[in-house]
Amino acid sequence: MKYLPIKKDLFIKNRKSFMAQMKPNSLAIFNSNDIYPVSADSTLPFEQHRDIFFLSGVDQEESILVVFPNCPKENLREVLFLKETNAHIAVWEGEKLNKESAFETSGIKTVFWLQDLEKVLAEMMALAETVYINTNEHYRAKIETETREARFTKWLFNKYPAHSVAKSNSILQRLRSVKDQIEIDLMQKACDITEKGFRRILNFVKPNVWEYEIEAEFVHEFLMNRSKGFAYTPIIASGNNANVLHYIENNQQCKDGDLILFDVAAEYANYASDMSRTIPVSGRFTDRQKAVYNAVNRVKNEATKMLVPGTIWADYHIEVGKLMTSELLDLKLIDKADVQNEDPNWPAYKKHFMHGTSHHIGLDTHDYGLLHEPMQANMIFTVEPGIYIPKEGFGIRLEDDVVIQEKGAPFNLMRNIPIEAEEIEDLMNQS
Repeated sequence: MKYLPIKKDLFIKNRKSFMAQMKPNSLAIFNSNDIYPVSADSTLPFEQHRDIFFLSGVDQEESILVVFPNCPKENLREVLFLKETNAHIAVWEGEKLNKESAFETSGIKTVFWLQDLEKVLAEMMALAETVYINTNEHYRAKIETETREARFTKWLFNKYPAHSVAKSNSILQRLRSVKDQIEIDLMQKACDITEKGFRRILNFVKPNVWEYEIEAEFVHEFLMNRSKGFAYTPIIASGNNANVLHYIENNQQCKDGDLILFDVAAEYANYASDMSRTIPVSGRFTDRQKAVYNAVNRVKNEATKMLVPGTIWADYHIEVGKLMTSELLDLKLIDKADVQNEDPNWPAYKKHFMHGTSHHIGLDTHDYGLLHEPMQANMIFTVEPGIYIPKEGFGIRLEDDVVIQEKGAPFNLMRNIPIEAEEIEDLMNQS
């Protein structure tokens, strides 16, 4: 892994918090992700399942975690199963976790090789009444590929049909949405790496540069700072490309007079950051571009203030909509008749600001979190309003990542990333 070791205290704490919410005489099972094939012998880079990472820190394929807090055999209350490593694997694939390094990573003392899984699991299942399975119930999830977790669950149901079944997801949705200070520090690191990338491209962007060249500058800076790269597929959208919300081709030339919308950020230690900025190709905004830019920034700043404990996500978005409506009226992008005649299910402001303002962020860019429940301290949300004007050939989105505080204003993890229009112009025009 490129990232520095994480204190195992985090994973010990996460397991204790999870097990405290389990039913009596129950165990829970978590699987690593597959390494996904492309074709021939090619594969995609491995990405660990975020749940097993959250609970163990293990960042390796073919790993299984089983927790059984009430197990009468103390050594089976927390168990890791790992692919057995050897000298041959070390030569061809690099060093894998052994039993000692697995303990240093996770704090779990009992480690078996995978070939012992069925025998040890049979012993544990005989002592358990309920088994927790791990399903992905994120509100944005669209799963078309059978996962390693899903295959294992089918095998488990066939092997042990008499056990009661419970879901891990409802526990994890709450646990993962509230961050430990170690997690906040890791996400700050991801944001700091993103800042370095953004400052790098402010000195790089000039008329006629290509979007993919800017992408290359970002990834260079990210890799130089122990990130494995982008936290999500990067958007580098010049001109009217910015009005395609998920534009990812990044293959057009940036023209003098255009704006470039960036939705680009680094990961660090599997934790995401999520940044949007918009800059002028020429280094100077036009008066109209700056007016729209400042309107988006005002909405972002006012929306951020609302992210306090007790806020309900849906109510928050209604209030942000009112802010945006006022700005769009001032910019003459909508008029009073549009507002008076609007469809409540698709308000007038949605013509120019059609996406949501905030989502949870953490181990996933769109992280776990139950949106119908009140916001809590140490949740981390994005704040990302935008105004999109196809007729004028540009779109603007600005986005920061903020930590909800017990008292006072949210703490902005991206506070050091330039965002004011004048600061961006000054930095782009330094000799």
